[in-house]
Amino acid sequence: MSKYTQKERDGLYELTDAARAELTSSKYYNEDLAPTTLSQRTWTTYHITSLWIGMSVCIPSFTMASSLVVLGLSPWLAVFNVALGNIIILIPIQLNSHAGTKYGIPFPVFARLTFGPIGAHIPSLSRALTACGWNAVQSWIGGAAIVSLVAAFVPSFAAMPAAPFIGFGIFLFAVWWITVMGSESIKYLEALGAPILVVLTIALFIWSVLLATNSGFSFGDVTQAATDMDLVAQSGGFLYVFLGGLTANIAFWATMALNIPDFSRYAKSQKAQFRGQLYGMPVMMALCAFVGAFFAQATKLALGNAIFDPTAVLPLIDNAFISFIVSVGVIIATITTNIAANVVAPANGFSNIAPKKISYKVGVTVACLLAIAYRPWWIFGGAGAFIFGWLGTYGGILAPIAAIFIADYYIVKKRNIDVMALYQGSEGRYWYQSGWNIRAIIAWICGFILPTLGSLGVASLKWVSANGYVIGFVIGLAVYVLLMKNETTSFISDEEEEAMTER
Repeated sequence: MSKYTQKERDGLYELTDAARAELTSSKYYNEDLAPTTLSQRTWTTYHITSLWIGMSVCIPSFTMASSLVVLGLSPWLAVFNVALGNIIILIPIQLNSHAGTKYGIPFPVFARLTFGPIGAHIPSLSRALTACGWNAVQSWIGGAAIVSLVAAFVPSFAAMPAAPFIGFGIFLFAVWWITVMGSESIKYLEALGAPILVVLTIALFIWSVLLATNSGFSFGDVTQAATDMDLVAQSGGFLYVFLGGLTANIAFWATMALNIPDFSRYAKSQKAQFRGQLYGMPVMMALCAFVGAFFAQATKLALGNAIFDPTAVLPLIDNAFISFIVSVGVIIATITTNIAANVVAPANGFSNIAPKKISYKVGVTVACLLAIAYRPWWIFGGAGAFIFGWLGTYGGILAPIAAIFIADYYIVKKRNIDVMALYQGSEGRYWYQSGWNIRAIIAWICGFILPTLGSLGVASLKWVSANGYVIGFVIGLAVYVLLMKNETTSFISDEEEEAMTER
């Protein structure tokens, strides 16, 4: 074959036709995991912005601030906490997006660069199994909206003990069906849904304002509420709640900090992916935080108890038409987020286990079936379990993986990738030791072990777990760079990349 294995145009690379033909027989290659061609990279800034708006505007986004209000923080402190956390997590998201756009590779293949073709199953499945948990949570929320939608016409349905589980099943089936239709259906769903989601956010805010004012409270009464120090003390103290909330907000998108190449590989340019994420995520998450915090404080003043889950008020809407419209909005908001953030990644991750045997559609099916086993009624059962239990624990586990990717791509490999070698197994330069990069695994374990032990109840590590994402990230990055200092077999120089690239 030709010495050229990849082509370059405007800083973006694709495999040559000859290279693709040679890889078709590799067990590490299938069409779902293949790098995108330049013609497939059609997502503009608007599409990526819409993707992030679609993922950001969802019930859990509102609960990030409302949970902190429930735990005692003031509304403005809760909003600040969410905004800061999302700005922090945007950094690794943007950094890990670059390789997807430049080389067109999905997350499981990107993981091979650092962990090796077999070792890549560790980050891939860690991300996949976490996403299945989120798929469960989002489907439980969407199922509640389906119950409310049906109850708008058949009120007795909501009283059935099985109703939440029926709604959960219907929503999960809808998620499966849309996702198996492929990336273009997801792109159009996000583009169509984004404006609707903005309207939904405004509607929830208006409802909260009316709830407060009709109960005799002004707008200022809600927004100027102070931190409830007694309640904060019961939750572990101010710093523990604030830092735990910050870690949870960072961890909220920790999954996307890993598998963002699954989407950035469709971007038309680095500028499109960078601007799209900058416009779509931090601003919308801050807006959701304000609405969520206002909602929680309004329910606290008007109803006596702060509610952290906005779907809990759907049964309080006594107008069938309005209940129907709001329920449809919640369903759209939840399904756009769930598909993009929680189903595509595990589908690719499961496919990566055996690319010749497990297709993307089979991966989607597995992800939806596993969601049932996560018992979302427990994960989403309260503010404390959601913030400290679910988000805090998985954030500490995934943080060092994101750091190791960044360290490898930017510091060790200097953004040079031999894409063909990622699919060649033992014949490629990224085989390491029998398909495993042991250094990456050691760095990952060093990064997550202390925060995880703190999350599991080791009292002396309580504060480590409250800052688990940042601590795990720093440790993972530092240990990986140190261990890879003398490893040269997987390097590709600028000169070698030039020699194998057709301009």
